[in-house]
Amino acid sequence: MLMSHIPGMLVSEKTGWEDIDRSHFSARWFLKSLVMPMALLPPVLYAFAELVHPGVVFPLSVPALTPMQLVVSGVVFYGAQILMVGYMAMLLQRISMSRDHDPGYDSAYALAAIAPAPLWLASLSLLVPSLGFVLAVGAVAWIASIMLIRHGVGPLFHIEDKAKAHYIANMAIGAGILAWIVLLVVSAMALSMMLGVWSKMI
Repeated sequence: MLMSHIPGMLVSEKTGWEDIDRSHFSARWFLKSLVMPMALLPPVLYAFAELVHPGVVFPLSVPALTPMQLVVSGVVFYGAQILMVGYMAMLLQRISMSRDHDPGYDSAYALAAIAPAPLWLASLSLLVPSLGFVLAVGAVAWIASIMLIRHGVGPLFHIEDKAKAHYIANMAIGAGILAWIVLLVVSAMALSMMLGVWSKMI
């Protein structure tokens, strides 16, 4: 039901958001019901792209990773995504508290879990062997995630002051983009080190 509301949530502060707010879902519910299953998509579809059409979507990954290397990279990236959502929830709460408003961790986690949904869904583009297509879908997904944050702060955090809501949203967007870029870099570095150790062991 939550995913079916996403299109309306992109353009409205009421559609979908009010239902989520009334549901009072906990951070644990979002973790188990949304974050953990959706975060599987990128590593699984990346593995699919590498195994089915290696070097087409990601030309730099030649020679292609072995199945075991794909498993290792998938586990690393999956865990990093889970941790990043929790970090973003804490960051959202801290930013809001800096403006004298505490939304509570559950509300902050709800927004942190919903915002990356377009990015997770965008990984379905890896089914198409085209780097241009994947990049285009990824760009649209980033825009959609930004729109979710902008429209979600007010209703989930119960902020009626539009200026305060926009400030928190803008700060969260900037910090979120930086955090996800750092996630990709750190994950790539960790993966590179692990694969280096792995290659020496075998």
